Amino acid sequence: MARLSLVLAALLALGAPALAQGPELSALARLEPARTAIAQPSAFVTEVTLGLSQPVPFRAFLLDNPPRLVVDFREVDFSAANPKDYAQRGLLGEIRWGAFRPGWSRFVAELNGPVKLVSAEERTGETPNLHLVLERVEATDFVAHDGAAQSALWDLPQPAPVAAPHRRQDGSAPLRVVIDPGHGGIDPGAEDDGYSEAVLVLTFARELKEALTRAGIEVTMTREENVFVPLETRLTLAHETGADLFLSLHADALPEGEAMGSTVYLFDETASDSAAQKLAERHDRADLLAGVDLAGHDDAVAGVLMDLARTETQPRAVRFGQVLAGAIKGEGLRMHRHPVQGADFAVLRSPDIPSALLELGFMSSDIDRARLHDESWRAQMVKAITEGVQRWAKADAAEARLLRQ
Repeated sequence: MARLSLVLAALLALGAPALAQGPELSALARLEPARTAIAQPSAFVTEVTLGLSQPVPFRAFLLDNPPRLVVDFREVDFSAANPKDYAQRGLLGEIRWGAFRPGWSRFVAELNGPVKLVSAEERTGETPNLHLVLERVEATDFVAHDGAAQSALWDLPQPAPVAAPHRRQDGSAPLRVVIDPGHGGIDPGAEDDGYSEAVLVLTFARELKEALTRAGIEVTMTREENVFVPLETRLTLAHETGADLFLSLHADALPEGEAMGSTVYLFDETASDSAAQKLAERHDRADLLAGVDLAGHDDAVAGVLMDLARTETQPRAVRFGQVLAGAIKGEGLRMHRHPVQGADFAVLRSPDIPSALLELGFMSSDIDRARLHDESWRAQMVKAITEGVQRWAKADAAEARLLRQ
């Protein structure tokens, strides 16, 4: 059926008369809620029907740890439906969908145990849809990577020729900063009242980029649109650009207890507290829920080399976190009662780039949520971060020059 979908795409491009009696075609297929359903004909079988406005190329496959069904499309607008309306039915648990990468969309459903993908059929005609059938199987019969699964590195560029390592910045060239708006696309992050963390931090990141650029700093963003970017890709981009500093932006929610105010997080394999560790685990789990295969990424030798590189880099990151927190407080903005914390965030694991994650606030707090929507508050925070980056860069460059003498 995947071959059929590709043929259909070619026919569409040629304006094939064979489809003249079908639905009106447009540039972007849409998910139609009225024709989308999750059915359970028996305790062991679940049928997934995704009603589409027109046929599109697709691929469907399974992943493990945790078990997931993943369907990629070329490209679908899911905005008319809410995935929560279809979750926890039959063999399916939580469901996510949305933009995965430019030109591609992704549907991901957690599975309530091992299953077999019996069929994946794209039906055409007046009411096109994608019909998938799942059947419960024994754990020993579960086949992960059944289909066209790709690893977390599937869209990374080919390795470039080995070049000299990027020298520590010493003020002789413009500072290079990578801004990382968290989440995106199929991974919306925290959500409240129709707003997603992914969209809010992207808006803030654009404003921060403009301010830093005006200050003479070279800025690269890990994403410019509301699309999903795997954690591995974010780190790779930072290395490709020769970043002197990496700053990830978030506005999470803490369901356990109350949290309010901005917080700076630095890499630490031992989290400051249980809340920080749960936050890090939730951030990293987003890659899994978005259908990224993280298998086979641990390497003992690489770990030793990274620890050696981090010996120099981590103290610089700690100083940045302290300077940033001081700048935010200096602007009169509220911070968490523990303004600088440590946690094992995957996005902070780059061993040779000083990195920090800034929780601008918590969407679980009414006060913080209102601040994130307030342009004047965001302008104050942008000013504080810009000043913090400049202060840190000046002191860091002076230290680099001293070390080279």
